Amino acid sequence: MLKTMLRWLLLKLYRVELRGAEHLDNFSERTMVVANHTSFLDALLFYAFLPVTATFAINTYVARSWMGRAAGWFCSLFPLDPANPLSIRALIRRVEQGGCVVIFPEGRITVTGSLMKVYHGPGLVAERSRATVLPIRIDGAQYTPFSRLSGRVRLSWFPKITLNVQAPRCLYVDGRYRGRARREEAGRQLTDLMAELMFETANKDQTLVERLLEARRLHGGAHIVAEDVTRRPWTYNTLITRAAVLGAQLAKRSEAQETLGLLLPSTLATVATFWGLQLHGRVPAMLNYTVGAQGMRSACDTAVLRRVITSRQFIEKAKLQEAVAELAEKVELIYLEDIAATIDWMDKLTGWVQSRFDRGLLRLAHRDAKQRAVVLFTSGSEGVPKGVVLSHRNLSANIHQLVSRIDFNAQDVALNALPLFHSFGMTAGMLLPLTSGVRVFFYPSPLHYRVIPEVAYDINATILFGTNTFLGKYAQFADPYDFYSLRYVFAGAEKLQEEVRRIWSDKFGVRIFEGYGATETSPVIAGNTPLANRPGSVGRLMPGIEYRLLKVPGLDEGQRLQVRGPNVMLGYLLSDRPGVLVPPVTELGAGWYDTGDIVTIDAEGFVRICGRAKRFAKVAGEMVSLTSVEVLASKVWPKALHAAIAIPDARKGEQVVLLTTAAGAERAALLAQAQADGIGEINVPRQLRHVANMPVLGTGKIDYVAAKRLLERAP
Repeated sequence: MLKTMLRWLLLKLYRVELRGAEHLDNFSERTMVVANHTSFLDALLFYAFLPVTATFAINTYVARSWMGRAAGWFCSLFPLDPANPLSIRALIRRVEQGGCVVIFPEGRITVTGSLMKVYHGPGLVAERSRATVLPIRIDGAQYTPFSRLSGRVRLSWFPKITLNVQAPRCLYVDGRYRGRARREEAGRQLTDLMAELMFETANKDQTLVERLLEARRLHGGAHIVAEDVTRRPWTYNTLITRAAVLGAQLAKRSEAQETLGLLLPSTLATVATFWGLQLHGRVPAMLNYTVGAQGMRSACDTAVLRRVITSRQFIEKAKLQEAVAELAEKVELIYLEDIAATIDWMDKLTGWVQSRFDRGLLRLAHRDAKQRAVVLFTSGSEGVPKGVVLSHRNLSANIHQLVSRIDFNAQDVALNALPLFHSFGMTAGMLLPLTSGVRVFFYPSPLHYRVIPEVAYDINATILFGTNTFLGKYAQFADPYDFYSLRYVFAGAEKLQEEVRRIWSDKFGVRIFEGYGATETSPVIAGNTPLANRPGSVGRLMPGIEYRLLKVPGLDEGQRLQVRGPNVMLGYLLSDRPGVLVPPVTELGAGWYDTGDIVTIDAEGFVRICGRAKRFAKVAGEMVSLTSVEVLASKVWPKALHAAIAIPDARKGEQVVLLTTAAGAERAALLAQAQADGIGEINVPRQLRHVANMPVLGTGKIDYVAAKRLLERAP
């Protein structure tokens, strides 16, 4: 009767929804329920809604408290110290006795709102006892006063609570693991299961507008969420109002569902333009303004753009007058300054009213999560850029993949100096913060190496996004105290050099978490995290991503990586087939994306990049990784930029030439480093060419097309 009354009360107060209830129908002889720990309500929820009588394994300290003693009157408790081996053995024996045991592997209520450290002990219990593991996610209870998130999120007495029940499974550890290794492997499997639980139960079928409006509901319309160099912070209400007003004007100048180019820097005006298009059912195509007139014209042709939104002030400051003049011959240019001049008080009032009603905004946007949300363009570092069409679901899935592994919260301040035409800058630097309550500061150029550290210090940044090139330059010019407040520094787009990693650790006391991705995957495929970090690797694959490794003839180390998952693009737009969506497909079937990267994946799931399939030279019948040549050069001249280029050779088929900005670079130094590292001489380039300035794309990557032209023009 007590259980029935409690269930009725929770249903009335919290509108508790049980998803996946079919998985509760058949409990095995030994079942271990594992769940995230959100609040003091968690045990009550399981007591009321689990169809069987369960034993709750709880922290010893909690069991001794008044709340724990009171709970002991109504249900069976098993005091557990996760760090005590004897306690773990006792729990194994308890699970082996049969019945249902509920355990929270984090060992404590979350103080971040995200998944925290998962103890290895519960994983070992599940594996040793051969229990069926039933994963359940509690969502919503973290927003009650019974959580430990006061001051981090806006709390409510009676939010909606959802219990997401996933299919039961068993943990299995290979017999080759013994002792501590066995415990760690079981713990890794349980950690992966919990991350998968958080990702699989997340709502990935949301449009970007739905995510933004949900963030406003959770954190409040007055929550400051964005700022730029003008130093006029925007709240959620300000952002959505400005987007509604600007979007209405852009809608008058375009057609429904039209794709419009954005030729703008990383500023709040660009953010408002992006969301204004989203609110009115248009699709932004982010143009890379660093590729010159020909590159921008090519992008417009590929995506069949008829209109491009830009700013006279930006064109003047970026010295793009000639390039934009050529662009104007192909497309209609819409200037933000002209639009601003036409907005009157009625437009502002209408936008203000619209911005306060979520249902009206959703009807206005009229989008489906499977429809295209944005068009980005590949960097073109090795060829002609392609248009990449990403859906709302692609982007939403990638955000959920990231937050299932890394804790972002409303007290964080992110500094994003990466351009928004860069997939990393777009997803991690704008969409994730704005839809997660994280305050983000937009800086218009990553090339201001002296200014950005000062900005980080001034705004007390806790999160920084960058590439190896940019992070190395920031470290060179920054004061040791400039990055004192940083919690996380994320590096992507190019390989992180060991010298950059070392100087950030020694000078600032900050770890850099290197990740890996592609524009085609929204973009993150793998990443190092605070709970799983291995320097030299690009981390572990994100939850929800399937992968296959395909053997490449002639290569002894590494295989070609192909992936499939909800974050993989809708398809390409190709220059020879303008406007035609070409979905991803490989020999493995539809939906698979060939990354073109040669990788190894170790037993613990850490991915190491050996190089790109296109970036191998065949020298005297042997495959030589051009990326490995560049890594070797970086060890000898860590402060210089290097580009390994393969050129035809009449005698050996191909030979490798190293372009480097290191003055006085000699082959003897490279050869000595190769011998010290046990690398064969065939991997040491025969020719070294010095260049004063290495051609670099706006994303921070080396422009290999331009580098090869430099080599061809050299005497």
